[in-house]
Amino acid sequence: MTAVRKRWQRSAAIAAMGATAFLGTAIAAAPAQAHSPGFDVDCSTVSVDLTNYNEQVDNTVKITVDGKDLLAEQTFKREFHKKLDLPEHKDEVTVRLVVNAGDDDKFSRDEEKTAPACEETEPPAPTPSETENPSTPPSSEAPAPPASEQPSSSAPAAAPQQGGDSADLAETGSSNSTPMLAGIAAAVVIIGGVLLAVTRKRRSARG
Repeated sequence: MTAVRKRWQRSAAIAAMGATAFLGTAIAAAPAQAHSPGFDVDCSTVSVDLTNYNEQVDNTVKITVDGKDLLAEQTFKREFHKKLDLPEHKDEVTVRLVVNAGDDDKFSRDEEKTAPACEETEPPAPTPSETENPSTPPSSEAPAPPASEQPSSSAPAAAPQQGGDSADLAETGSSNSTPMLAGIAAAVVIIGGVLLAVTRKRRSARG
């Protein structure tokens, strides 16, 4: 009975050791097998998505465009996500991604992609209605003068000319001596009346 128990314990120990070794190998290999790099390029941008890297080591990433640094080398742990604008270009350019995995060089990545030149969009041409039928035709009327230049209705009337008065007096036969003649005539009438009254008194006194 004791021998059977010892054999069973020995078999269990061997199985446990095997399971432990298998789990250790799987755990160690899991970060390396799970490396997931993403690299996309279009005419104006470049996107990088690196996931499931070994966070216990230092991993690096670098991006260049035609040999010039677009992203200087940076260190990351488990993940790295970046979207960058490409410099303006009229011709195709080469975008290079370099990823160094810190756990094993076989999981590093060195890849190049071509970014095409973006097509320039022309502005839309104006419609015929906009060129043939303008919304506001030009006016042919002259602009009205400002208020300060318009004649004022409250301006004083022109002074009458003196020549008109003398002309009217000439037409009626009047002159500047008319008042003097009228005074002399009145004096003559008065004197005549006085003389007539004196003469009558003398006659009545004689009779």
